Amino acid sequence: MSEQGDNCSDQLALEQQERREFRSYVWGIGLALLLTLVPFALVHWVGIPRVPLLIVIGAFALVQMLVHFRFFLHIGFKQKREDLQLILFSTLLLTIMVAGTIWIMASLALRMTMPASP
Repeated sequence: MSEQGDNCSDQLALEQQERREFRSYVWGIGLALLLTLVPFALVHWVGIPRVPLLIVIGAFALVQMLVHFRFFLHIGFKQKREDLQLILFSTLLLTIMVAGTIWIMASLALRMTMPASP
């Protein structure tokens, strides 16, 4: 009899956990969509000068990264050491890829320019 009661309470706890996780995903999608649409709306409808607009878009991008970490990757703000190592290693790889791409494209642009005629 107690086995059946334990099974029922385990099932109830599992359903509550699934509901909480589903709500977390819904909140994450809503926030990610909002953080995507607001910069698009600012670019399209509001006449903000270029530099402040780029700063606002960058800020929205950073907040969206935090939303993705929290709601989709389940990496909380009180993270474990393994999570921190994962984030730092991923950041290092992305930095290397972006810097390498910029370096290569700048080198190609320099080599593709036509020499000045005498």
